[in-house]
Amino acid sequence: MALALMCARSAPELQAMIQPAPSFRRATPDDAQALAELVDFASEGLALYLWTRSAGPGGDPWAVGRERALREAGAFSYRNAVVMEHNGRIAAGLIGYPLPDRPGPIPDSMSPMFVPLQELENLAPGTWYVNVLAAYPEHRGKGHGTALLALADSIAVDTGRQGLGIIVSDANTGARRLYERCGYREAGQRQKVKEGWRNPGTYWVLLTKPPDGGNRGAGVVNSRP
Repeated sequence: MALALMCARSAPELQAMIQPAPSFRRATPDDAQALAELVDFASEGLALYLWTRSAGPGGDPWAVGRERALREAGAFSYRNAVVMEHNGRIAAGLIGYPLPDRPGPIPDSMSPMFVPLQELENLAPGTWYVNVLAAYPEHRGKGHGTALLALADSIAVDTGRQGLGIIVSDANTGARRLYERCGYREAGQRQKVKEGWRNPGTYWVLLTKPPDGGNRGAGVVNSRP
């Protein structure tokens, strides 16, 4: 009976039931808009706030975000990004890079908003730093974050890093639970400098973990950036 009912379904119904597994790939310049959106999700609106300031009156903040994503160098560059696709569309993404073994002094010219973040990064020298981990709202709760963190684990092991690090807002309890399930533990806090940015959190929290070669999934290592 079940087989008969299945055979009676129309092709569109079957296509809707059979969902292909998400796949990793390196980001390209064509992904600039999606990367900007993922960065804004991960930053809880801080990125768009800063891009709006940079764009000025009448400017397009998303154009600023796309321009940043298109850079060939720097932390927020498509070259540091991996995206996860589902049904041919970007569902989630990871941006990360190695932190220096010996961090330099924080320049006096750095914006006060970024100083707490830089101080926390400096507490994790030699690690592979997860700068951005985000998914579109309709793709959350489906294991994409866990899969991308496993990819980060593989990169850290393969590149001989001294562990991994990630920074999260103290108000983002859901993300923190995910990171702690994946082995991250608190390594430091700094109070946020918000200026005009509205956010419920009070502190940035650095979480770190040792290198972990045990979470490698099939095909994950070959997908690393």
